[in-house]
Amino acid sequence: MGADVVVYSATKFISGHNDVLAGLVVVKDEELGKQVYFLQNSVGAVLGPQDCWLVIRGLKTLGVRMDRQLENARTISEWLSRQAGVRRVYYPGLPSDPGYNLLREQARGSGAMVSFEVADRRIAEEVLRKVKLISFAESLGGVETLITFPAFQAHADMDPAERERMGINDRLLRLSVGIEDAGDLLDDLGQALNEGDASI
Repeated sequence: MGADVVVYSATKFISGHNDVLAGLVVVKDEELGKQVYFLQNSVGAVLGPQDCWLVIRGLKTLGVRMDRQLENARTISEWLSRQAGVRRVYYPGLPSDPGYNLLREQARGSGAMVSFEVADRRIAEEVLRKVKLISFAESLGGVETLITFPAFQAHADMDPAERERMGINDRLLRLSVGIEDAGDLLDDLGQALNEGDASI
C-alpha cells in the first residue's frame, strides 16, 4: 500500500499464544533493510532464540487461527447486534460500520476485535462477573477469547472527559475473539447478558 516501513506487534496475533513479547519491522526495499539491520546490530534490539522459536511456531498456525478468529468475530458481532441489552457494536466487518467500505478496499478480513456498548455500567460489570468460558483479562490476539473493560483497564490513565469524548465509556466492553467453538462463546455471552438461548 506504499508504506516504506511497517511495524507489527508479534506479541499479539502473529505469535498468538500470549507467551512472547516481540516486534517485527518490515521494509520495502533492500537498502532500507540494510539500514534497519545496522541499527539492530549496533543497538542490540533483537530477540533471543527461544522468543524467535515462539514467533516462528505462531507463524505456522497464523492462517488457520485467523480464519477461525475472524469467523467467530463476525458471528459474535452479528449476534450482539441483535441483543436487546446491547446498544452498539463496533466491528468493521459489519456493513453498518462507518469503516466497512474502506476496510473492504484495504484488507481481506475484518479482524478479531469486537467492542460493544451495553445500557449501563451495572450490566457491563455483571457480564464481566458472569462470563465462564471467556476470560476477563487484558490482552489480545491469542487463541482464547478475552474480555476487557477499557475505561478501567487499558485506558484508565486517560482524562475521563477525553475518554468519554472518544467513546471509551463505562458501558463499553472489548472482546479479543479466539478460536473456541462459536456456539460455546455465544452461550457464554448469552448467559452473561441474561439473554437465554444464544444459538447461532
